[in-house]
Amino acid sequence: MAAGSAIQIPSRLPLLLTHEGVLLPGSTMRTSVDSPRNMQLVRSRLLKGTSLRSTIIGVIPNTSDPTSDCDDLPSLHRIGTAALAVQVVGSNWPKPHYTLLVTGLCRFQILQLLKEKPYPVAEVEQLDRLEQFTNQHKSEEELGELSEQFYKYAVQLVEMLDMSVPAVAKLRRLLDNLPREALPDILTSIIRTSNQEKLQILDAVRLEERFKMTIPLLVRQIEGLKLLQKTRKPKQDDDKRVVAIRPNRRINHIPSTTEDEEEEEDHDDVVMLEKKIRTSSMSEQAFKVCLKEIKRLKKMPQSMPEYALTRNYLELMVELPWNKSTKDRLEIRAARILLDNDHYAMEKLKKRVLEYLAVRQLKNNLKGPILCFVGPPGVGKTSVGRSIAKTLGREFHRIALGGVCDQSDIRGHRRTYVGSMPGRIINGLKTVGVNNPVFLLDEVDKLGKSLQGDPAAALLEVLDPEQNHSFTDHYLNVAFDLSQVLFIATANTTATIPPALLDRMEVIQVPGYTQEEKIEIAHRHLIPKQLEQHGLTPQQIQIPQVTTLDIITRYTREAGVRSLDRKLGAICRAVAVKVAEGQHKETKPDRSELGEGEDCREHVTEDAKSESISDAADLALPPEMPILIDFHALKDILGPPMYEMEVSERLSQPGVAIGLAWTPLGGEIMFVEASRMDGEGQLTLTGQLGDVMKESAHLAISWLRSNAKRYQLTNASGSFDLLDNTDIHLHFPAGAVTKDGPSAGVTIVTCLASLFSGRLVCSDVAMTGEITLRGLVLPVGGIKDKVLAAHRAGLKRIIIPQRNEKDLEEIALNIKRQSCTA
Repeated sequence: MAAGSAIQIPSRLPLLLTHEGVLLPGSTMRTSVDSPRNMQLVRSRLLKGTSLRSTIIGVIPNTSDPTSDCDDLPSLHRIGTAALAVQVVGSNWPKPHYTLLVTGLCRFQILQLLKEKPYPVAEVEQLDRLEQFTNQHKSEEELGELSEQFYKYAVQLVEMLDMSVPAVAKLRRLLDNLPREALPDILTSIIRTSNQEKLQILDAVRLEERFKMTIPLLVRQIEGLKLLQKTRKPKQDDDKRVVAIRPNRRINHIPSTTEDEEEEEDHDDVVMLEKKIRTSSMSEQAFKVCLKEIKRLKKMPQSMPEYALTRNYLELMVELPWNKSTKDRLEIRAARILLDNDHYAMEKLKKRVLEYLAVRQLKNNLKGPILCFVGPPGVGKTSVGRSIAKTLGREFHRIALGGVCDQSDIRGHRRTYVGSMPGRIINGLKTVGVNNPVFLLDEVDKLGKSLQGDPAAALLEVLDPEQNHSFTDHYLNVAFDLSQVLFIATANTTATIPPALLDRMEVIQVPGYTQEEKIEIAHRHLIPKQLEQHGLTPQQIQIPQVTTLDIITRYTREAGVRSLDRKLGAICRAVAVKVAEGQHKETKPDRSELGEGEDCREHVTEDAKSESISDAADLALPPEMPILIDFHALKDILGPPMYEMEVSERLSQPGVAIGLAWTPLGGEIMFVEASRMDGEGQLTLTGQLGDVMKESAHLAISWLRSNAKRYQLTNASGSFDLLDNTDIHLHFPAGAVTKDGPSAGVTIVTCLASLFSGRLVCSDVAMTGEITLRGLVLPVGGIKDKVLAAHRAGLKRIIIPQRNEKDLEEIALNIKRQSCTA
């Protein structure tokens, strides 16, 4: 179409009835269509039309379309806007509807309504002509004084905005390029105005009238911006309002004062975040990445999902302790006293901590060691890690790794994923706020593996002193120095730890406690803790060491002290009931017996000295303080003993021997029983044995058969062929427990030798060791745990391989004195 020629709209237009907004010529509006007549208009006219004329419709403002086809049309607004349907989008949720994007072309007046169904159609008259806005052909003299005044206010309003925003700059250019008669409609659709005011502008057909009505609206908006600028805090780099406006596309209002304040606060937060980044002590690589991200954040609309992700990432980078650390307490004497006060025994652990302190005194930049405490449950591996942090004056953070089967828990998620977050290592550093804490990696032997990766492999970089100075979390994507972190891992066994991970750690064995050590721990730590937790005092309860020994030997059988702690808690609860009942009786005496109170108290005192705590008659009277816990009280509170010394009774006939086994829960004694009967020379093994123990049994019978004459071993018929017409049954109770290991050979040989020789094995002897086919005894592991298990069971003599004699140095002297090893 040639420039300057007029565009004529059809004389008949289908009408779209809307009440949501007012469409002005030259502006764009998005409206929802869900009423029957409007839906039929879209389906029949817009979706099926093939020409440009079919996309031109008449938009009637301030008129609601009836919800039913049967209802009559309401009175239509006299003036409407001819519009071009730019886009049609349909949806079925929450109900069928269409969303139209329409652009206003010109005003029209309804002359006659031609039909109402299926959609209204009217005969219209065009009120103003459409011309090409790219050609400026009217001079300022023709526009008059109103046009100049309007143009001046429009330029003043736009220049109060931030010209660096592309939309504002484009609007400024449009003021110079568009015809003046088109400006009132366009600016009215941009500035903040009500629908009623827009309706008045639409009804103003004469250009002079439109100028007069629009100028007060511009003045009002200018005054509002001036007031906003006065109340706003002064800024160095932002002294103009930033508003994203898209002229000629969508009606966007200039924000009100409340919206301004919210956007201003967000902008202040971004400025403060950038200031924190510039003043932080992060590495150069991290600093460059943060500056790049903060530039992207400034250009990003707040409605974008990536805005929150980027902001969270920058806040994490600022909060990380890149160079913030605590000063170590390096006084060895004070550290030794603190460790001794917190923990009894554990000499090897204390020695290693003191060695680290001594080296730190000589060298300041020492890398943090990677320690692994291996021992049965309840021996204090986790609590000693907390004590180490307390001794060094460092922050402590525990990371539970039991059941973790996703490597992202260690290394974090990449930021491309929804809900991504850093790994536990970086999160721990953010929590403690320093870069040299004590990290306790609890239950490292119980890591899992899944399709999401192997977390044990992810720990290889964390626990390698040669690599963790540049640990890269997937979420951060920059290197972080972990070399100053003191890592302490705990495990019950090293069998399930991958060899590559185990090679990176300094393994320190933490064996179980002896009975003497448990008694000391109970009276130094456990009993005072239980008394405090239950609100008791030493003046109310006394637990002698003899009673503690009875609890250890008769009610618990463990390497640690957790069960002992629970039993002491049960005793304290029972005593708390007695004390509470006694206080209740004392505070509420019977008035009828007030005269006999003194005699009654004397009687109670005399009886309490002679009766135990379990006497039922004492329940109605206040107990005498302190309450003494003896064997009878233990039986009443804890029930009958759970473990009895049955070793001597079970070794009352030939063919029974006691072996020693190691488990992740500590050492255990193990009975081996054998019997023989007439048969075909078969060997039967029961007790859920593994392949190694089955092979040990075959080795034992083969060696005994080859040496039967030497040791005068015969079967029931007197033959030196032990399996001649004889079947042997070897059983390892208890049958429900799976057993395997290489240290049962000596015990099996002794059991079978006792069976064939008819001689009893000494009831106080336990043994361990593996044999070969030639009769050699091989060394085995877990000697200290096995010796402690024999000591707990009351066995005085222990047979171990000679090559294990070096392991006896770790055993306490009092146990060596009470036990005889051979």
